[in-house]
Amino acid sequence: MDLSEANDAKYSVVAENLCKSYGSARAVKNVSFKIKAGEILGFLGPNGAGKSTTMRILSGLMPATSGRAYVCGVSVANNPALACSKIGYMPENNPLPEDVRIAEYLRYRAGIKGLRGAELKRRVDEVLDVCGLARATSRKIIGNLSKGYRQRVGIADTLLGNPEVVIMDEPTIGLDPHQILTIRELIGSLRGKMSVVISSHILSEIELVCDRALIINGGRVVASGSPAELRREFMPGSVYRISARAGAEDMASVFAAVGLEMSVADAQPQEGGYTLFKIKTPSRENMGEALIREFSARRGLRLRSLENAAPSLEDIFLAATRKSWEQNRSETEADFNKK
Repeated sequence: MDLSEANDAKYSVVAENLCKSYGSARAVKNVSFKIKAGEILGFLGPNGAGKSTTMRILSGLMPATSGRAYVCGVSVANNPALACSKIGYMPENNPLPEDVRIAEYLRYRAGIKGLRGAELKRRVDEVLDVCGLARATSRKIIGNLSKGYRQRVGIADTLLGNPEVVIMDEPTIGLDPHQILTIRELIGSLRGKMSVVISSHILSEIELVCDRALIINGGRVVASGSPAELRREFMPGSVYRISARAGAEDMASVFAAVGLEMSVADAQPQEGGYTLFKIKTPSRENMGEALIREFSARRGLRLRSLENAAPSLEDIFLAATRKSWEQNRSETEADFNKK
């Protein structure tokens, strides 16, 4: 890596070939990526994929076995104190004291982060406001708070030092839908002000709040890009969801008539004799109008709804991880055959 790239102001985080081994087990394998200033990046991956380990390395909480990481141009390995001063980190299941008030806790944490006097008071008031912790709420005992408000306190703590990079491991875990919406809006409000890295098992959450997703599996980066870019790479073609009173042969005939190859990915019976078909075709052209005309021209067929549906991030995630598992299996078999 050219060190000028690590010092480029447009990148807040640059990671190159990060590896982490525990004896013979490798949790992270040559992970490389860059995060632009003000960008919100989502980390996706199954349990044990290496997401949390990578985030801890970036946060200076764990040394990498090899590779390099820079935060705002500062080497995490060579100058961990300075690098960490530019980061706000919230771990999964963020531990909070049970018997102190919100404002007291945040003032204590602000002091640890080097804030003093008027600056300390101003910054505590700012994060209370940003995180929706009103004055009345700020006087409550943390142990009496709901899970959603506890997460807000954790995020407020993370933002206290006004970091350039915010790293949050599963910030919405265990929250109900209303709480998730609040935390999502809070994270979205940081866009352009700070670089934000979040990991989540809620795929729709990543798609709604993040500018870009990084999918990790088996300790490796298997995909990176915006949802639109990932769709083009892993899910080429189009997906139609069609509710019709028709059979699979009827559907194939309709698609052939408008010049589309098709495969039925799923078919679910519905009331009234209808079936909800999930149809995949390699064509990227939107043929919705042509399909509707063809259905209308055929006696005996009833079309209730037709949707040209973009593949979800879940579809992309499954495709990317499936591809990486197949590659890992091939590599393992090749190594075994060499022996």
